[in-house]
Amino acid sequence: MKAVFAISSLVGLSAGWAFVAEQPGVDHYLLKRQQTPAPGQPGGADTCPFNPDHKDAVPVNDKFPYNYAKNGLPGRGLGGYLVPAIGDEDHKYIAPKSTDIRGPCPGLNAAANHGFIARDGITKYTELIDAVQNAYNMGYDLANFLAAISIYIADGDLVTSKLSIGCDATTRTSVNPALTGSQPGLDGHNKFEADTSLTRNDYFLGNGDNFSFNGTLFGQMVNTTGGYFDAYGMAKVRYNRYVDSRTRNPQFSFGPLAIFTHGAASFVYEMFPSGTEDYRPTLANTAAFFGAKKERDGSWSHIPERIPDNWTTRATPYTFLDVAAQTFKLYTQYPVGFGGNVNGQFVGLDFPPYIKGGNFTGTGPSDFACLFYQLIAGPIPSSLNGIVTPTVEALAAALKAIDGPQWENLGCKIPVTK
Repeated sequence: MKAVFAISSLVGLSAGWAFVAEQPGVDHYLLKRQQTPAPGQPGGADTCPFNPDHKDAVPVNDKFPYNYAKNGLPGRGLGGYLVPAIGDEDHKYIAPKSTDIRGPCPGLNAAANHGFIARDGITKYTELIDAVQNAYNMGYDLANFLAAISIYIADGDLVTSKLSIGCDATTRTSVNPALTGSQPGLDGHNKFEADTSLTRNDYFLGNGDNFSFNGTLFGQMVNTTGGYFDAYGMAKVRYNRYVDSRTRNPQFSFGPLAIFTHGAASFVYEMFPSGTEDYRPTLANTAAFFGAKKERDGSWSHIPERIPDNWTTRATPYTFLDVAAQTFKLYTQYPVGFGGNVNGQFVGLDFPPYIKGGNFTGTGPSDFACLFYQLIAGPIPSSLNGIVTPTVEALAAALKAIDGPQWENLGCKIPVTK
């Protein structure tokens, strides 16, 4: 969310995991451009807020069931209910304190401000899966996939299954910092966060701040869509952000999973609209989720993200295949190249069988779904264990979490590493 999950990604997402660069047929080092903040830099451990009073999110119950997703298991998948429910004090909006972590994903920031994930911004695997099902009626398959990527592959801890939704909180997420090294959270560049975010600076252009709200970018999104954030308007926004980043950022990188920034953009019109407004992606609704406040001079400032008043979830779960379909819809309106800038020139990336010379060679939504799956499921030689990240153990954990027959049904290559 930034992706989105962004929840959007959902949804911010990874543009350059180091292990992907070791895959057979991948011939560029562009995917190794991961940055971990140095001491004193934005998002670093020494500048990361610390709340000594961590409390896990309060789970749903019989009185306020929402989707009844608990303990990391599938919820009922029945939407159209009010969030937060009337009388539910545990999930009412509370603005974050200075000791609470917030990051680049508006949907997760809003979920924390409503207590669906821990309000201090340190969450865990099961809590995250429950939160997006209950708060947004995200499908269990998509919730599980995003949690597996963010925690097991990109930015969290394999043993504790904990994750910071923003800055480096390794002392609170890691089972043993001396063994695991830095866990930069969702702020980590080219891990879960990527260039071309809807409302955040590129890491290089923001001098390391790739997580703070940029009102100018939000204003550009409003102007491009005319304040109505449908698929056609958001496709143009995604294209404009790509062109701007590729033009101005000498360290620009757009690797295979960066395409999920398109999927995260779909959250704006698929998951954020309310049933009380006939599921129209309005400016008021979108601004609430992004924490955007319009000033008298027409500029946009930032306030804490929140779920709009009188808001109800989408009627049906937003699934992984739904995201693949919307990614295809957005991308094919304005196709862009995969790769990065090297010495002032854009260099296209090869990532067979779906990307050749920087061009996407797939022909339908299922190819995007298989591309996402390949980035996790691709075989990693055991000789690389402990040399590249993530480790074989982390990949195996992620595969176990997302395993299912749907990948074979789509015709995806089944991984060697299981």
